[in-house]
Amino acid sequence: MTWLPHGFTHPPHVDIPGGAGHRLRPISGADAPLDYPAVMGSRERLWSVFGAAWGWPAATMSYEANLADLERHAAEIEAHESFNYTIENPDRTALRGCVYIDPPQKREADAEISWWVVDEEVGGALEQALEAFVPRWIAEDWPFTRPRFIGRDLTWEEWLRLPDRP
Repeated sequence: MTWLPHGFTHPPHVDIPGGAGHRLRPISGADAPLDYPAVMGSRERLWSVFGAAWGWPAATMSYEANLADLERHAAEIEAHESFNYTIENPDRTALRGCVYIDPPQKREADAEISWWVVDEEVGGALEQALEAFVPRWIAEDWPFTRPRFIGRDLTWEEWLRLPDRP
């Protein structure tokens, strides 16, 4: 499925306005030492959000499985199949969450976007900055006309009930 125009170049990194120096950057396998503790430290809440849809993150997810997942994401980014941006802290020593930009699995959208932050950032300035920034960034820098913001425009439960794309 072609979902991006020929020649589209994804942003290599993006500063988050109002994010106190945090930025988005495409994730890679090299991020596993920081990603694994971020994910597993917030695993119960992340499972409550993504578990039914993605089966992620499993309670038994190993470091090696996380590394393989990140390497898969990096390959998808390289192939322009989907995009996983990590949220880096200002000194680039911790990952504070991720933003996902995926081709639609459900009808009536041309992209499906979701994101999460670690437990310590829930309700805080970084999460609020993302809520304001991500939809604007998608509208301004990405070629979508009907993006769907899962967990924002509709709940994950509502998304699961939508008809699949043929």
